Amino acid sequence: MKALKIILLEPFFSGSHKLWAEGFKKYSSHQIEILSLPGRHWKWRMHGGAISLAKQFNELDYTPDLILATSMLDLTTFISLTRKKSAGIPVSMYFHENQLTYPWSPQDRDVKNKRDNHYAFINYSSALAADKVFFNSKYHKSSFLDALPTFLNQFPDKKGKENIEVIKKKSEVLYLGMDLVRFDEVKSIEKDDVPIILWNHRWEYDKRPKPFYEVLYKLKSKGIKFKLIVLGERNEMIPKSFDEAKEKLIEEIIHWGYADSFETYARLLWEADILPVTSKQDFFGGSVVEAMYCNCFPLLPNRLAYPEHIPLEMNINCLYDEGELFGKLKSLILNIEEVRELEFQSHVKRYDWGLIAKVYDEKIVK
Repeated sequence: MKALKIILLEPFFSGSHKLWAEGFKKYSSHQIEILSLPGRHWKWRMHGGAISLAKQFNELDYTPDLILATSMLDLTTFISLTRKKSAGIPVSMYFHENQLTYPWSPQDRDVKNKRDNHYAFINYSSALAADKVFFNSKYHKSSFLDALPTFLNQFPDKKGKENIEVIKKKSEVLYLGMDLVRFDEVKSIEKDDVPIILWNHRWEYDKRPKPFYEVLYKLKSKGIKFKLIVLGERNEMIPKSFDEAKEKLIEEIIHWGYADSFETYARLLWEADILPVTSKQDFFGGSVVEAMYCNCFPLLPNRLAYPEHIPLEMNINCLYDEGELFGKLKSLILNIEEVRELEFQSHVKRYDWGLIAKVYDEKIVK
């Protein structure tokens, strides 16, 4: 395969977006240059990021073979501002998330003022403008396409619902590439006598921390012993349930807060036993995959992208429906020796860049 020159456009260069872009650049057989903006002010990035990145693109001293943009970019604006240089260059779009089906925070002023449609429209028009559209999970692809009819129906006329089929025909799944093998360098085989429960997600409303902590309170009230590791990035508006949990579960807490290094984060994942997830939204679930790679038992909602990470024969053990979380978590704790004998790394290793980079290189340029 001939190595191509690819420009990767990332308006929100931080967190998982940054790791993904840098990972693809590192492991791809193509020559990838990243044009990016700092990962903050996400709404402004969706509005104005295309203008800033168009300026960077126009100043390049060469013309790339392919443009790969992520879902925070207003691709239509970018193309219009670079038309002299980008004309004829294939453009692909990679959807880490979308604002059409992402649950908005109830505190968001745009929701209260009925101004939340524009961000979804940017995703829709960008997907329409791209030559190829990639989604990071089957769930993400189907949920986005299934939501478009209702989204377009709210407009007065010329709704363009025929465009849904246009987008569908050029859409496919390309799972998130992750640098998983680096966790092997910090592998720990020591386990505490008491089962350790893990939280390793962002401290935000869509991860639903309240029901997570409520099930732990119930375990404690019934005298079931466990310890707790709480990791993840904080934001400016931390749900109150975190402060409450820190006080109520002080005797169980081993670690509380953001890990100061990757080594610390990885070590804590290896030490943990069970990952009960209560999230309202996950288009892929990178933190879940990281924990599974470290052989932490995943107890996941039977919805969103989670079933895609679980082998069919493990569904009954790892997936739960409404009302089953407490019972299944209790059973795992009481049978912790059997739980610790199970292995999950082999189920998610396929997402490691060492294996998936070849898939990216082939699909991106087809």
